[in-house]
Amino acid sequence: MQDNVPPPDPSDDGIVADAYNDNWVDRFAPAATRPFLRLSRADRPIGTWLLLIPCWWGLSLAMLYDGQANWHDLWIFISCAMGAFLMRGAGCTWNDITDRDIDAQVARTRSRPIPSGQVSVKGATVWMIVQALISFAILLTFNVAAIRMGVLALIPVAIYPFAKRFTWWPQVFLGLAFNWGALLAWTAHTGRLDAPAVVLYLAGIAWTLFYDTIYAHQDTEDDALIGVKSTALLFGENTGKWLRRFLIVTVGLMGIAVVYSTIPTASVLALVVAIAGPWAMGWHMAWQLRGLDIHNSDKMLQLFRVNRDTGMIPLLFFAAALLL
Repeated sequence: MQDNVPPPDPSDDGIVADAYNDNWVDRFAPAATRPFLRLSRADRPIGTWLLLIPCWWGLSLAMLYDGQANWHDLWIFISCAMGAFLMRGAGCTWNDITDRDIDAQVARTRSRPIPSGQVSVKGATVWMIVQALISFAILLTFNVAAIRMGVLALIPVAIYPFAKRFTWWPQVFLGLAFNWGALLAWTAHTGRLDAPAVVLYLAGIAWTLFYDTIYAHQDTEDDALIGVKSTALLFGENTGKWLRRFLIVTVGLMGIAVVYSTIPTASVLALVVAIAGPWAMGWHMAWQLRGLDIHNSDKMLQLFRVNRDTGMIPLLFFAAALLL
């Protein structure tokens, strides 16, 4: 593997174009660590949230499913947060290694650490391995079935960066990777994979298609020029219609997952409260559609980022149902 990166620009402060203003990495992290933290997207935490939230969905519905909760579930809750940060970082590092030539041609991504010369490919590879190994150490604290699920998660993670080269639907592959935590956390709690977890996983994939199509609209001009595929380019002016379909599928599948998770042990009141979660999530997604403007990159980034709140909404209802 060669380190074909341009020399760093001494006038460049290294801040990535779509990073949050005044983020903690650029303000407080030691200078030597900043390029690696930027490589892990620590300056853009929305991705960690979008990876973590399905984990917490899966854990909460698993507890509703069997009516049990113990101290190990608290560890699953915490370790999912640590794992989401680390594996999102490892996945983004892998993505940037494979996409370094593409990123150098796109206005929004050419400031990333590898194409901008902040980090070499060799250094990025070492950093990716370190993050993955720490994640694996956390995974080993789960049951055997969950460990197997965690190892299988590497397959969609490895494939995703190449998907935009051969399909107009790379967001599907992102959904497969980003929502795997719903299966993993469910299995970590129950020791097995049950049908409601699979339905919840499919709901998460539909949600990913929703928010990442919005995100992809920031790069449509550059993507079209360099031949990179995305649902944003595929849908074009029909994006709003497709997003409404993804909204309906997300809410419908999550509703089914909730019903099948609560029927075995939960009360009728808990079922009613839990089913209100996907309903409220759907309204938040509908609110996003009201502000949709596919020709305004700043607006699309803003809408993409509010999906942390979108995903947290049903989680609050699931948590309330657990108390009933």
